[in-house]
Amino acid sequence: MQFTIGHAGVGRFTGVFKRVTGSYTFDPANPAKDKADIVIPAQSLDTFLPQRDTDLLAAPFFDAAAHPDIRFVGTRYVPQNKTHGKLYGNLTLRGVTHPATFEVTLEGAGDVAYLPKPWGGYLSGFVATTTINRMDYGMTAFPAGLSHEVKVRVEIEGVRTPS
Repeated sequence: MQFTIGHAGVGRFTGVFKRVTGSYTFDPANPAKDKADIVIPAQSLDTFLPQRDTDLLAAPFFDAAAHPDIRFVGTRYVPQNKTHGKLYGNLTLRGVTHPATFEVTLEGAGDVAYLPKPWGGYLSGFVATTTINRMDYGMTAFPAGLSHEVKVRVEIEGVRTPS
């Protein structure tokens, strides 16, 4: 999972969260069954600049000590065609929950038998993007120095599990 935010009105920086857990259901024959429940530990943040990571994990931003997890729970998926759709749900960040809509692209799905377990089997992969306003989640520090809009990109690949 990565995010990009404007900095000082002259550039941008990108950070990643190196740990993502959760599950999703993908049923092309019945999109009404599709769902997602994704949890991201805030402490897995990495902007490739240790001092910035320390600043972002503190109370004015992610406040990771008080709010250790970022969570998205999908409520419905609306396909637009075979490979694109919108995933609606609720994003909780810093203990604040707001609706969020991700534009989802199916990168591929199918049996990948040549890869050894746990990497092989029936796999599906998606890219989901959205833009959030950090102010909505109480990240109000440096309103003139950091853009309010944050672009979010999640790349997920999963292995089919027996139902």
